[in-house]
Amino acid sequence: MRDLLDPKNDFVFKRIFGSEENKDVLLAFLNRTFQEAGEPRLTEIVLMNPYTDKDSPQDKQSIFDIQAKTAEGNLINIEMQLFNRYDNEKRTLYYWSKQYSSQLTEGNAYKKLKKCVTINILNFSVLSTERYHNIFHLREDNTGIPLTDDLEIHFLELSKLDQEYTINSGGLLNWLLFLKSDNTENWEVLKMQEPELGKAMTVLEFLSQDKEARRRYEMRQKALHDEASLREGAREEGERQGKLEIASKMIAKGMDLESISELTGFSMEELKAMNPTH
Repeated sequence: MRDLLDPKNDFVFKRIFGSEENKDVLLAFLNRTFQEAGEPRLTEIVLMNPYTDKDSPQDKQSIFDIQAKTAEGNLINIEMQLFNRYDNEKRTLYYWSKQYSSQLTEGNAYKKLKKCVTINILNFSVLSTERYHNIFHLREDNTGIPLTDDLEIHFLELSKLDQEYTINSGGLLNWLLFLKSDNTENWEVLKMQEPELGKAMTVLEFLSQDKEARRRYEMRQKALHDEASLREGAREEGERQGKLEIASKMIAKGMDLESISELTGFSMEELKAMNPTH
């Protein structure tokens, strides 16, 4: 099992969990997720956007989220994120709201709206809690009574799976340890505890040996890294522009350049270039 593709890559993740032939794998994963939320098991799901060979790893129009519908008509969206896109709380609420509102066509009654569940699987930490699985609903602050059950958002943070969590913990944790893929030596134990994981592992091993799948995987990895680099570069440039504005205001107020340099990190030469009169 050497040189396996990373199942956290959203292209690979959708191949494993979001194809019609692997719908049973997705169902098992969802049932473990919802079990931790104290919800009943699902017996059936319909894939709304199953994986097809037309999904291009470099095409920004390709959707690598997994969208499914339950037998009751509830909608589920599962997204794997390798890199932090920042503002994750607002981002997930925005996309949840788009999914929720898209159910209604003009003239339809609000009662036709069904529950929408968003499951974010993150390869980084966002929330301040130490828990790796956090579930959010709309509740009244003092009494805890629900306003509606239509909103449900899960954050599964793989970065919080440290040595404290062992392969003997079972349940959803087995699936997350598989996705984290730090120690494949434990996979046989994981598979014994969670038999449905065996198919996911087999699919990953097959994809890892397929030349075309590996080529498309590497294309997607490059696209993800390029996107992350551009975003990080834009963020750093924004921070620099903010510091420039602060430094300029300090200079205008007559502060000495040494203090400004210490507070902003700009060199004396850079500060003098901002204000040639010094």
